[in-house]
Formats: sequence, C-alpha cells, structure tokens
Amino acid sequence: MRAWLEATVWPDAARAGVSRATFEAALPEIRILRNLPDLAGGGGGGQAEFSSPGRYFDEGQIAALARIGRDRLTKWSAVFDQVERRYGVPRAIIAAVWARESNYGAAKIPHSALSVLATQALLGTRKALFYPELIAALQILEADHLPAAMLKSSWAGALGQPQFMPSKFLAHAVDFDGDGRPDIWSSVPDTLASIANYLAEAGWNRAVSWGEEVSVPAEVACSLEGPEQGRPLRDWAGGGLAPQAGRFAGSAGDRRFLLMPAGRLGPAFLVTENFYVLKRYNEGDLYALFVGHLADRMTGATPIAGRWGSVDRLTRADVRRMQQGLIERGHDVGGADGLVGFRTRVAIGRHQAASGLDVTCMPGKDLRLGG
Repeated sequence: MRAWLEATVWPDAARAGVSRATFEAALPEIRILRNLPDLAGGGGGGQAEFSSPGRYFDEGQIAALARIGRDRLTKWSAVFDQVERRYGVPRAIIAAVWARESNYGAAKIPHSALSVLATQALLGTRKALFYPELIAALQILEADHLPAAMLKSSWAGALGQPQFMPSKFLAHAVDFDGDGRPDIWSSVPDTLASIANYLAEAGWNRAVSWGEEVSVPAEVACSLEGPEQGRPLRDWAGGGLAPQAGRFAGSAGDRRFLLMPAGRLGPAFLVTENFYVLKRYNEGDLYALFVGHLADRMTGATPIAGRWGSVDRLTRADVRRMQQGLIERGHDVGGADGLVGFRTRVAIGRHQAASGLDVTCMPGKDLRLGG
C-alpha cells in the first residue's frame, strides 16, 4: 500500500493541488481494510439474490421514518425555512433524503474514508470509480475542511449525514451555519443545506412535485415506462391512467413518465423530471421512489395503494445471463449488471410480448435466456 501511495497516488494528488504536507499527514490514517465488499477475488456478489422491490418499502419502517421526520421538520423549522427559501427544494424532500441516507444523522459512520477509498482504489473491482474519489478526499484535507482522522465514511466511502462521495462534497457541501467550514458530519444546518444544494444544482424544479401513484389499465403496456418515453399528462389520462388519490397534480400539458418498478407485479406511478433529479443523488428507481413517497408521508399522504407481488427467486448471476440473452436478441438492457433497472424491464416486456408470454416486465424463470 505505501509503495503504491508514493508511486501512483502522490504524483496525481500533487497535480490536483495537494501539498506534500497534507499528503504526509494523511498517510498514518490509511491502511488496507480487507473486510470490505467488492474486493478483487471476493466473488463479485454472483450469488446475491434478486428479490421483490416491495422489500424496499417496509410499511413499519416508512411510518416510523415519517413520524420522526415530522418531528425533525418542527425541531429544525427555522433552518428548513431558510434552506427551502434559498434553494427551492421542499423541506420534506430534504428531510426524506436525510432519513434515507443516515436515519436523520443517527446512523454510525465509523470508517476511515481514506482507508476505504485507498483499499478500493488498489484492490477493489471498481478501481476506476474509487481512485478519483481518493484524490478528492485528499483535496478535502488540503482545503483544511477537517483533520484526516475526522474524515469518516460508510464502507462505500460516502461521507457524513448526506453520504456524499468526496467529489460530491467538493462540489456541493455548504457551510450554512457560518462557522467557516462545511461540516456534514455534525452540523444539521450544513447537512440540510448541502442536500438541498445538491438537488438544486441537479435541476430540481420547484414548480412540480416528484410524482404520484396511478392505476394502469391492462391495455397500457408496462414497457412504456422510463425517461425516454415521456408523454403529456393528458395523453396518459386519455389512455386510461388514473390517480390513486383525488385528481392529477399538474396541468394537462405537463410531461410525465411512467414508472413501474415491479412491472405488472407492483404499483405504478407517473413521475416528473424531479424524480430523475432524485436519481442523480442516488442512481436507483427504488431509492428515488422511497424518498418521494417518504416526503409525501411526512405531509399527510397515505401508504402506497398498489400491492407488491412476489417474484421468482433468481440470483444476480441469473439476471446477468438473462440480460445477456436479451442483448443477443437486440434489446437494450442498460448493461448486463444483474440489476433490474427500467431499461431491463422495458426489454423484458418487449421480449415477452413478441414471444407470446405473459407480459409482466419483470424477470422470471422463463427468461433465463443466457447460456
């Protein structure tokens, strides 16, 4: 590790503006962490199981987080007022991200970020992702935001209560309490403002919500979902989609996108561009949906009405083989990564329809297409 740090990391850090004094001060904090996931030779998670998206939406957890969130919205109301006014992001959305990332700051963030990032950059399966983040972490120290020993992260190298990767910290962290440094580890004002700043700079539109739950008639294909197939709200309504609660939010000409994270085996939603802003914070349909729904629950919404159905038990390796089979048949699945994102769901639905199968837009044992 030390030889690699000197021969490889130090020249790149120096080119990025890190002084020798800062680099040497960081060295005692860096050691190999061999118990991290995703290290080379560790198996790559091939036996990880694909499961129903409904497991992500435990009602007991959501209700508890919403209850705590309402308390935090009251306790920090003055800060939320200022943050919402400055950045234009709704307070409930900010609070929901805070809840999801660190349980409102209660989650333990115990690891040395430098050790995590250096280990992953040297020994991990995603070196190209973590190496620039290690350089960014050294830049944080160079800017004198905090001492190296206080640079704590999750096992994935994400920092503080908002769980920013170091490059995101440099781009979006805010000193909102005026003490001279952006402290996303212990300052609630800095944490809330940093989350809001991130979302605002990602393009949050204060004029619209994130989306809403809808019912989808059988004649509307589940393969119509995704950000590339948006339509005016009037067109979705004309096709038979209906809001689960009251009436549609927004105007007839507003562009909306169909989201069916479990295909025909779960609830459906019409989402706005703000849903995809949430995905820029953390890339994942279920993450963005969780945040949007939790924010709604803090402000009085009811639980998701649609039921999450069961799915076939498949490993991620099974899903990768299925994705490769779809690719060989000319479908765009967004990469054979074992993860079922919207492109994979759309490809599954189109293949099922063309093959005369029951169209669910979800993987199943009848879709083990790979060799």
